[in-house]
Amino acid sequence: MAVQGGAPAAQPRKFSLPVDSEHKSTKFNIFSVAAPHMRTFHLSWISFCACFVSSFAAAPLLPVIRDNLNLTDTDIGNAGIASVSGAVFARIMMGSACDLVGPRLASASLILITSPAVYLTSIASSPASFFLVRFFTGFSLATFVSTQFWMSSMFSSTVVGTANGVAGGWGNLGGGATQLIMPYVFAIIEQIGATKFTAWRIAFFIPAIFQTLSAFAVLMLGEDTPDGNFGELQKTGEKAKDKFSTVVYNGAKNYRGWILALTYGYCFGVELTIDNIIANYFYDRFNLNLHTAGIIAASFGLANLFSRPYGGILSDVVAKRYGMRGRLWALWLVQTLGGVFCVILGLVQSLSVSIAIMIIFSLFVQAACGLTFGVVPFISRRSLGVISGMTGAGGNVGSVLTQLIFFRGSRYSKEKGISLMGVMIIGCTLPIVLIYFPQWGSMLTGPASSKIASEEEYYLSEWTPEEKAKGYHLAALKFADNSRTERGKSLSKGTADAASASASPHV
Repeated sequence: MAVQGGAPAAQPRKFSLPVDSEHKSTKFNIFSVAAPHMRTFHLSWISFCACFVSSFAAAPLLPVIRDNLNLTDTDIGNAGIASVSGAVFARIMMGSACDLVGPRLASASLILITSPAVYLTSIASSPASFFLVRFFTGFSLATFVSTQFWMSSMFSSTVVGTANGVAGGWGNLGGGATQLIMPYVFAIIEQIGATKFTAWRIAFFIPAIFQTLSAFAVLMLGEDTPDGNFGELQKTGEKAKDKFSTVVYNGAKNYRGWILALTYGYCFGVELTIDNIIANYFYDRFNLNLHTAGIIAASFGLANLFSRPYGGILSDVVAKRYGMRGRLWALWLVQTLGGVFCVILGLVQSLSVSIAIMIIFSLFVQAACGLTFGVVPFISRRSLGVISGMTGAGGNVGSVLTQLIFFRGSRYSKEKGISLMGVMIIGCTLPIVLIYFPQWGSMLTGPASSKIASEEEYYLSEWTPEEKAKGYHLAALKFADNSRTERGKSLSKGTADAASASASPHV
């Protein structure tokens, strides 16, 4: 619907998948490439995967890079921190960019801007230059925010957790894939005739090219929303141009976003940390060769093929019966169990047992990431990008802090650092109990009173009376109506019973 005073709306677009009133797909089919919903899904996860491959391409080759550049343990720790710290600011800005210009342009621009850093890794000649290229390459991880924003814009509330989980999980596969790809690329180049100190440099052209091509694919084939790109919709009056300061303020004042930023720091942040240290950990502790350590490390990241998607699916499944309260309970339980297995991982001394515990740990910690973004789309409608950016940045902050505390220098052994990291996961997951929605309740309590709060009241509070008069709130109104599914069966039944009672004649 066009906003008041805008141009008349164009003829409704026909979609291959069933859609709701916002034209968001109510079905998720990974085998489809139908535009715009499933095409957007595949573009988003592939481009995010390319950035993940680039950001962690150095990790499996560290034993060789370390010898070539004379890196100390502190240098390696600093570079690992650099690879995830740059994305903290970038993810916050990416969220705002998605709200203002759309995920297509925001994502493609960042991928292209950071691609040169991947190419320049091949000429790194000192610890300082290695630190810098890893720092600037890591900015590309902010494409995670555009990926989640995009899925939340394309898929309805009944499948948004699944869409977010699969897109994020398959994108994160890059962290595991690069552990396999880079050692083999390195070996092939070395067999052709290059020395090992030259082979690792040439190998970096593979992730660099992959990342560059993915950016052009997003730019040429992607669409911001089911109804078209932001620029086109703003020209026709179907989408209002929002103010940067208003969008940021609206997101920043919502405490729920800050809690999820903290908890995400100890699921996704832990995943980033493991991606940086796990190959070197198995290489040094169990005296393995480079290829074997890389294969073991890859199994952690490759679990994203199904673990993070499973988290998103679980979020949607429990929401069908228990609503938002079910989503919150599932997130807390799964992430806490991830912390328990992380503690155990640092305590075991057998190679085979370590591998088994690591895989179990990966299933829980990555599923928690999917569960987190089963909640994020419901925090704010107007500032969805900002909330996604805050949460995503929290993941990077958690990784930076964890690596600074436990894996920089020689204060802690890697195995002790891993166990202490597990303790932090358990502790930092507890604040989930504080997340409360007036219309749905929290983990421990239901809605504020017997009179169930309105979804419309919650989401329309983000707009001023003047903005409502101009019709800027209409998209939020549709979203509020579609989000009634978050009441769960028991709450929905109570609402229906109350409505029926009020409609019945009194005797």
